Amino acid sequence: VQLVESGGGSVKAGGSLRLSCAASGDTISTYSVAWFRQAPGNEREDVARINQGGFTIYADSVKGRFTISRDNAKNTLYLQMNSLKPEDTAMYYCAARKNSYAARDPSQYNLWGQGTQVTVSS
Repeated sequence: VQLVESGGGSVKAGGSLRLSCAASGDTISTYSVAWFRQAPGNEREDVARINQGGFTIYADSVKGRFTISRDNAKNTLYLQMNSLKPEDTAMYYCAARKNSYAARDPSQYNLWGQGTQVTVSS
């Protein structure tokens, strides 16, 4: 499967963005998928994950503000980001693995998009 992210941009603190990750070549519902982010000088960290069955997991830093969802008909993964903070600034990546478990460790994912930049100003 190939993954292409979109929807990044620059917003002020408190604003919202919705990221999309369009999949092609295979059915995304058969994968566990996730959003990761990486700020300069930092390691790539998990943001939100959704497994094949639709179970979702969020990092504590985004819980209550971000929502991960998957539209199987459109073969697309989304990340709705509300109440954005400057510390959310990073490159955001979607990732997929053909496994029922949506792992937290990014090294467990073998399929990645190219990333989309999110910048939140104070």
